[in-house]
Amino acid sequence: MAETAKEINGGDAQDLLSLLSSPARDFLVRNDGEQVKIDSLIGKKIGFYFSAAWCGPCQRFTPQLVEVYNELAPKVGFEVVFVSGDEDEESFGDYFSKMPWLAVPFADSETRDRLDGLFKVTGIPNLVIVDDHGKLVNNNGVGVIRSYGAGAYPFTPEKMKEIKEEEDRARIEQTLSSVLVTPSRDFVISPDGNKVPVSELEGRTIGLLFSVASYSKCKEFTPTLVEFYSKLKENKEDFEIVLISLEDDEESFNQDFKSKPWLALPFNDKSSSKLARHFMLSTLPTLVILGPDGKTRHLNVAEAIDDYGLLAYPFTPEKFKELEEIEKAKIEAQTTESLLVSGDLNYVLGKDGAKVLVSDLVGKNILMYFSAHWCPPCRAFTPELVEIYKQIKERDEAFELIFISSDRDQESFDEYYSQMPWLALPFGDPRKESLARTFKVGGIPMLAALGPTGKTVTKEARDLVAIHGADAYPFTEERLKEIEAKYDEMAKEWPKKVKHVLHEEHELELTRVQVYVCDKCDEQGKFWSYHCDECDFDLHDKCALEEETKANGDEVVKGGGSEHQDGWVCDGNVCTKA
Repeated sequence: MAETAKEINGGDAQDLLSLLSSPARDFLVRNDGEQVKIDSLIGKKIGFYFSAAWCGPCQRFTPQLVEVYNELAPKVGFEVVFVSGDEDEESFGDYFSKMPWLAVPFADSETRDRLDGLFKVTGIPNLVIVDDHGKLVNNNGVGVIRSYGAGAYPFTPEKMKEIKEEEDRARIEQTLSSVLVTPSRDFVISPDGNKVPVSELEGRTIGLLFSVASYSKCKEFTPTLVEFYSKLKENKEDFEIVLISLEDDEESFNQDFKSKPWLALPFNDKSSSKLARHFMLSTLPTLVILGPDGKTRHLNVAEAIDDYGLLAYPFTPEKFKELEEIEKAKIEAQTTESLLVSGDLNYVLGKDGAKVLVSDLVGKNILMYFSAHWCPPCRAFTPELVEIYKQIKERDEAFELIFISSDRDQESFDEYYSQMPWLALPFGDPRKESLARTFKVGGIPMLAALGPTGKTVTKEARDLVAIHGADAYPFTEERLKEIEAKYDEMAKEWPKKVKHVLHEEHELELTRVQVYVCDKCDEQGKFWSYHCDECDFDLHDKCALEEETKANGDEVVKGGGSEHQDGWVCDGNVCTKA
């Protein structure tokens, strides 16, 4: 922040006129065409709002900023200046018509571009707060407004520190009332619209459900949670759930909530974002557990409910220790058949559509490939995996790979699977959900490796094949140590540091870098780089050592590889002693 301010101000205070004006203009405009002199902003905090009509996140943030502006502008010295990233004047005009603040005229693209550069704007929406001298106050206005609204004014570092200290104190002194009651509301609502006093929930174990009904992971989790909740109620457990919806559409909220058995905060309740911060929300769905004393017992038990159901209740530390022991025993007992057999589902599909019994896979090394046709990274990775699969198959005919699809329909599955030479679970197979939980699949493509006993060797096989290709097989710790030793031996006699004409500022140091792009030949490199950490500069050993040899007056012999007078042979991305 300080560095940007220095660049903006040249190290000294600079008035807003020089920031916002042009030789032909000393004014800003309102959406009705009124011209407002820039010097009228003296004494105010200013928010430079970099935004555009074509930007979805901007469209969602602008109403929040309007609300904060309307609250602050009449009371304190706060103004917003819209710096448009729109591509035509019509789009600018339509978007600006929704804004109650000022703007740099669309025609003045030179000033707009200059402000973009001064404030290093690389993404929008972006709200930069400055004082009336143009000195930077806060370069994270969007995050601050989203989190704290008008309560963060005047947006200074001192104010942000004060807010953080208040939040820390609130966590220490937390009660059920401090979490759920606001100055204007002391109730939650039931699906039929009735108000339920928060005081009636005192002394119970409470689950705070952060969710968005339309989000796929929330959709998948909700039926499991309904079943869990209903069973606890049947067992007369003193447990309640309060939905804290982050939905931005009231109709969607109402449609979803009316079919649920629990309580909720009212739609668009202002405390929702505050509670998301208070509980450090990082993923959806999240189910925070408060104990009968109102203190936080656990920050998210959604995964525990998915994995263990009622066994996870009442979510105490002691209960989670029990679950850890259960998990250890489960991992120890894991076999190929325990993973892949469920009732009558004791097979996978072969390429010819025939059923391949799971019992025929026992004793083999297996890769589990979670992927989908709709996923661009998956489609990019699959052809690479096909080549690696073929290479491994040549060395070990018993090796198998099983495709576990997240495709949305049979047609997509069939089209995608037609590109693959391996086995697959049938489309829509219920075993997919249990496998995804077992391997903690949070995103695709994902590749997990099983050993001959059926135990998990690694859940990071995708990274391993990306770095080592088929050489990583069978993905065990022992194999990875062998690979490490091979590359350690390769570099044993290389110089530890070199100078290079492409990077004369610093010496380049021999460094382990898993994957990089060489700054000389623009080709990908792996394992070893002559690297400058300060400048993030990398050279292949071949590129660096050729230059080193030339600098020493040695002759470079061209051919299938290059051999230097001192006995180095460089081939591909590797240089070794002849």
